[in-house]
Amino acid sequence: MAVRPDSRIEPSLDVLATTRHWIGIVRPAVGTEFLASYLTGSVLTQGFDSPRSKVNVLVVARSLGIEVLDEVARVLPETKKPPHFDPLFMTQRQIQKSLDSFPIEWLEIQEAHLLIEGQDVLGGLEVPRGDLRLQCEHELRGKVIQLRQAYLLHARHPDRLEPVLRAAASSFAALFRTLLRLQGESPPADVPHVIERVADLYRLNAEGLLGAYLVRYTESRYRGAQLVSMYRKFLVEVGRLVDAIDELPVP
Repeated sequence: MAVRPDSRIEPSLDVLATTRHWIGIVRPAVGTEFLASYLTGSVLTQGFDSPRSKVNVLVVARSLGIEVLDEVARVLPETKKPPHFDPLFMTQRQIQKSLDSFPIEWLEIQEAHLLIEGQDVLGGLEVPRGDLRLQCEHELRGKVIQLRQAYLLHARHPDRLEPVLRAAASSFAALFRTLLRLQGESPPADVPHVIERVADLYRLNAEGLLGAYLVRYTESRYRGAQLVSMYRKFLVEVGRLVDAIDELPVP
């Protein structure tokens, strides 16, 4: 299963300029330990919403001793206006040692990253697939429990379910892409087509599975009984998906 290094869209010029400014503040604090900085995550997808989505930045260093952390903490920008940054600081060794622990996350980054500054330390990564199915099942089972608990707590107050679905949208998108990889497919670039393909492959109801995405990324505002209905359908389809994953063979 080949990883597509071009599985991303180009960020806007404004986001690029703001990112370079952010890195220009942070890099001197990392000093000679600095290796590379990347844009990752939703900023490289069609679903990026600048006012609400965070810009994921990966900063890779040779080491991150406490002195370096203190320097970074001292200068780390705090912005009140979007775009808001969500940085991840990792050493190159930590990345190598965590490939088998977080295969979903590293495959996501490997398929969609943009080098901003430094040497490319991600290009040669070999992410093992052996634990991919188990991590995916683990994540999905946990999310089903969370969704069920939220439904029990908030079903009598439907509007409280809206932020639960919104929060679920991005994390489920990554899992849906992983489910396509488990079937040997390269995920489409846009999330709705990813979800529809997952529904086809795992024999689910696409309309129900699209619920979290619609709440998060469309202009429509769902309230009351309509929101409860969408939540119920989404919860049912995710539960069915877990059952389908459970039947897949472990590599």
